[in-house]
Amino acid sequence: DAIRDGKVLKFKVDYNNIQAKFRDAETEDDEKKLKHVEKQLLLHPERISEITKYILEKFNAKTHRNEYYTIKDRRLNGFNAMFAVQSIDAAKMYYEALPEEKRLKVATIYSFAANEEQSSAGEIVDETLDVSHMGSTAKEFLDKVIADYNEQFKTNFSTNGNEFQNYYKDLSLKVKQKEIDLLIVVGMFLTGFDAPTLNTLFVDKNLRYHGLIQAYSRTNRILNKVKTFGNIVCFRDLEKATKDAIKTFGDENSLKVIIERKFEDYMYGYIDETTGEKVPGYKDISDEILSKFPEPTEITSEADKKTFAQLFGNLIKLDNILKNYDEFETVEKSITERQKQDMKSAYIEIRNEVLTSKGLDGDATSGNSSGENGATLVDFSDVEFEIDLLKTDEINLDYILKLILEKANEFDDKERLKAEVRRVIRSSLGTRAKEELIISFINNTDLSTLENAESILEAFYMYARKEKEKEIEAVIEAEKLKDDSKRFIEKAIEKGHVEYAGDELDKIIPAVSRRGGAREQKKLTVLEKIKKVVEVFIGI
Repeated sequence: DAIRDGKVLKFKVDYNNIQAKFRDAETEDDEKKLKHVEKQLLLHPERISEITKYILEKFNAKTHRNEYYTIKDRRLNGFNAMFAVQSIDAAKMYYEALPEEKRLKVATIYSFAANEEQSSAGEIVDETLDVSHMGSTAKEFLDKVIADYNEQFKTNFSTNGNEFQNYYKDLSLKVKQKEIDLLIVVGMFLTGFDAPTLNTLFVDKNLRYHGLIQAYSRTNRILNKVKTFGNIVCFRDLEKATKDAIKTFGDENSLKVIIERKFEDYMYGYIDETTGEKVPGYKDISDEILSKFPEPTEITSEADKKTFAQLFGNLIKLDNILKNYDEFETVEKSITERQKQDMKSAYIEIRNEVLTSKGLDGDATSGNSSGENGATLVDFSDVEFEIDLLKTDEINLDYILKLILEKANEFDDKERLKAEVRRVIRSSLGTRAKEELIISFINNTDLSTLENAESILEAFYMYARKEKEKEIEAVIEAEKLKDDSKRFIEKAIEKGHVEYAGDELDKIIPAVSRRGGAREQKKLTVLEKIKKVVEVFIGI
């Protein structure tokens, strides 16, 4: 019901058999037989190694690790994940198999109940925070894990007295704040724990009924548009167990409500069961855009701009969903990376035009666009610009500078280089304001003297800092601002926005008569000029 009502997300469930020789053990559901094959096959070092390799290879895609979004003024890269394993032995083996150089922040936790008492058949046994009855080997490993945690986060927890409980609380907080990338658990955190940044659950553990639904549900809390469902990746054959669990608490139709569609549906389209109409897939929309808008940056009519915006918005929504499917990495795509850059550039430009037509404070998803004579031509109120999804795929300044170095060796003249660089800049919301600064750098720099990425970064930031000083002085001189104005503008650049509330802005404005609103107009003029400087030099 919660999924149907949009209160939580659906689940996307993958069943992965890493090696054929372990398939029988992974499909076993008889409790007595499971205990026999656990150590012999399921904890076989070769299987542990292959599963670890898979997790490391797919982690970035599953958790959107290379994409960025902002939550409560915190800029985060992707989501985090949990790994549910059958036993403490399994937790130890996986923890030690994940190499530190992969830069994943990994933690684990368990207590006595997780030891021999965890049901092989799939019940999740409640764990207490009591470690006094834990075996010496398990406790020794837990001490090592907590020591690693202390070193990483400069804390001082242990398994003694209340310190284990404090470790539990601190770990819980760090998972919620996405300071942990991967949390390995046996039973703890699989019931009742909510962390909206968590989107993926890797499972090498038998689960069933209520325990299965509880474990899966750690991943499906709503956070933002980038998080479209809870990712479940099973290394045991839990397909029947998943269907049985859903049917137990729902009915035959609940599977369609709870489980996400398969890759082929999103890639190639499907027939809607309710309307009987085809819902276009990623390939359908790609082909339509390429057919209708072969040169998206040259779209002129308002009707075409609206059609393109709707199509491309649907395309990036599907792209965000399909990134979670392993098959998407290898399938052939109609749109090249270069064409996609042009499409992003056109999409951002259309969105900015719609904003401008309603005033800068307008809602980007509503309003009309006006023609040359001021007549309303096209209503954009039903177009939702998927800016949050575009922001996750931002191209940063360092990438562009390295591209300049690469292309400078490839192109004979600077004009071709600048055209290529402009294409990349305009496809990114975060760097568009820096376009003229970057082009100016190319015009005024002998690129042949720059030998590597480090040298071009150093050269650009030195050049940009000088330009920043000039721009700040130009605003101060043009508007005759007071002595403390440079510090105010530098502070605004550092924070990424200009403080309008309070009296700091007022204090740097020269004496102007308040008659006829002249002082307020002066304040707005200064504000807009400083905003433009901030947009260009933020991050420099």
